[in-house]
Amino acid sequence: MLKRINQKVAIILAIVAGIYIILSFNIPKYPNAIIDADVLPKGLGFLLLFFAVLLFFDKNVETEAEKQKRKITKSNQLILLVVLVFILIYISLLEILGFLMMTTVFIFCCSLFLGYKKHITNGIVSVVFSVVIYALFNYLLRINLPAGIIPF
Repeated sequence: MLKRINQKVAIILAIVAGIYIILSFNIPKYPNAIIDADVLPKGLGFLLLFFAVLLFFDKNVETEAEKQKRKITKSNQLILLVVLVFILIYISLLEILGFLMMTTVFIFCCSLFLGYKKHITNGIVSVVFSVVIYALFNYLLRINLPAGIIPF
């Protein structure tokens, strides 16, 4: 029945979407909110389910060249593993050091590891991006991100 890789991936995505949708219905409701906290997660879950259905019925047949593109080399596996370690470090230190510091360090180190050579540009982008996102969430949206050791 599942002859194409797209169908196999679509089934996995549909299962993940179903679990995600079920969990999004467990988000508590707030009586005074116009748009509740569960709107975005439910919307993303149904969107993922929709795309999984589209992928399942996709008629494209995979060629040998596309199969070769899917193979991950040992060096790429190592790169993925190191980036996963960066992400885990980011998550574990986010509350302690704060969003601004950890996001700046994460973006800078990850870009540096992935081969970006312009260090000044990399530093500016990582700082500006972190400050803008922090300001948008904390002051415009009134959603407090972890401040960590920074007092504001």
